[in-house]
Amino acid sequence: MLLSSGVVWRYRSLDDFRRECPDGDPRLQRQIVERLDDALDWLESLGAPVLEAETGNPRTVGRRFDTRGLTEVLVRAAGDVDLGRGLVPDPRTRPEEPVVLATGGFPVRFARERGLALRSNPWSDGDGLDVGVASGAAATSGMDEFYGRAMPAPPAEWGEAEFVDHAQLYGRFASVVDEAGLAIPTDPDDWSENRLVQEIAARGGRAWYIVARDELGRQTTYGTIGDAIERARSAGATVEPRADGSLAVHVAAAVTHTIGGLAVDERARVLGKDGAPIAGLFAAGVDVGGWSTGGYASGLAAALVLGLAAAEEIAS
Repeated sequence: MLLSSGVVWRYRSLDDFRRECPDGDPRLQRQIVERLDDALDWLESLGAPVLEAETGNPRTVGRRFDTRGLTEVLVRAAGDVDLGRGLVPDPRTRPEEPVVLATGGFPVRFARERGLALRSNPWSDGDGLDVGVASGAAATSGMDEFYGRAMPAPPAEWGEAEFVDHAQLYGRFASVVDEAGLAIPTDPDDWSENRLVQEIAARGGRAWYIVARDELGRQTTYGTIGDAIERARSAGATVEPRADGSLAVHVAAAVTHTIGGLAVDERARVLGKDGAPIAGLFAAGVDVGGWSTGGYASGLAAALVLGLAAAEEIAS
């Protein structure tokens, strides 16, 4: 969450969620739509600082928090936070008390295995998934899907501070070709451009965004397209002027979080392969799979709603 833009959001209706993520679990999608607003109010009641009361996207509802302030509020509320230590040395051995798995999915493993760039923290390597699977948990569909962004390709260099504003989020307004020069189709309705990024990943992880001169002033989430290209250029990316005045920008698909994961029910209980809850084992956030399969939705919203559901279940 610290590395994100801080926007916690949901689609405006379940129908919208189903349309955007058609292969997702409708039970979990309904849970997020129905419970997120109250969960956001709860965060505010703890003192989490809100920067914006709206997302700026007509498709979504939510709030933008100051990520550092939100982190500090949650740490104070938790009281005793032990950092830098894994859950258990052996994923087959769990503590006797209830455990909530929220380790950030397996983007590090996913990026490493597919040779993709990583736009995530460096430690979400599937610990929660391994604990769940070793305990007999079922995995969801979408294990080969991810949410990510097109980032400036090497020799460009970027790190945590550039994860948000260096994203090249204008592919749907460009002509996109892979490294072989073959066209990659774009969709004007792919507002998050997650399908485009996954297609780039499937074609080797690199592509070129070719932007016409009259598109450079178009506004995006992070300034104009021209602004985004200049940030890529300043990071060392290859930006090639063309004879017709267009610019070709070399980009790389970068993994932020995985979409597949552990199967859970509406009470965030991890489910075994027989569909029954595994005693004492819960999961939240992107350790849970299935809620956004086939599309893109807010991982922070899934973390908040399912984390609260797990806490309520444990306390009941």
